[in-house]
Amino acid sequence: QVQLVESGGGLVQPGGSLTLSCAASGTIFRINTMGWYRQAPMKQRELVAIISEGTSTNYADSVKGRFTISRDNAKNSVSLQMNSLKPEDTAVYYCYVNFGGSRNYWGQGTQVIVSS
Repeated sequence: QVQLVESGGGLVQPGGSLTLSCAASGTIFRINTMGWYRQAPMKQRELVAIISEGTSTNYADSVKGRFTISRDNAKNSVSLQMNSLKPEDTAVYYCYVNFGGSRNYWGQGTQVIVSS
């Protein structure tokens, strides 16, 4: 069994920064794609950023130039550095990991609130 544990959410003022982290533990043979999604109140979950096994990245247009995704394969972890945060970035952020094939796992979610 695999677990994803997220950390780093919180309250930040507009223009501020936060770093989200997600670590996978358990029986892990391979990690394929890792990423972050978010869900704001009354909205559908949306992709924020993903990073492939080969470290190519893809970002939502709304976060390009402000967010940076990275992974540490030795630690089975993925991070999301979020800069220049805006109120519209307020959401619950979910870590996503594909362990190959249809083995998709989600973290429990971490709240990010951007407000003055």
